[in-house]
Amino acid sequence: MGLLVRIAVDDLTDPEIESFLQGHISEMRAVSPPGSTHALELSSLRRPGVTFWSAREGDAVLGCGAIKEIDLEHAEIKSMRTDPSHKNRGIASQLLTHIIGESKLMGYTRLSLETGSADFFEPARKLYLKHGFDYCEPFAEYRKDPNSVFMTRTL
Repeated sequence: MGLLVRIAVDDLTDPEIESFLQGHISEMRAVSPPGSTHALELSSLRRPGVTFWSAREGDAVLGCGAIKEIDLEHAEIKSMRTDPSHKNRGIASQLLTHIIGESKLMGYTRLSLETGSADFFEPARKLYLKHGFDYCEPFAEYRKDPNSVFMTRTL
């Protein structure tokens, strides 16, 4: 098994998490064409209906993930990221398992997500498939986009 980390709801006030999320936004903009980047800015992650978790070892941020409520039974996974220096250590899998469990406790019966279709996103797609997600049509306000892949699973 990979590294064990502390996963907790994060209030997004720590400068370290702000920097970590800015790295996520920058990376997504670098690998996705304009108009096909769906990463949420910090202000959007602080809105009602969004729950954000960070994965830490001590004070160091190793990863993060969030859910955004679509309706009372359906939420979208957002902002999944592992620090590049900690990839392939099981952090994303631990985070995703935690988010799925918490989503069930919050009363959601479905989780969906959008990720990229490019090779860069293949590890993410494999992770979601491993955790029971299947490919689906666009959901919520998304539209078909050759740069996006949509996935969903029931809880």
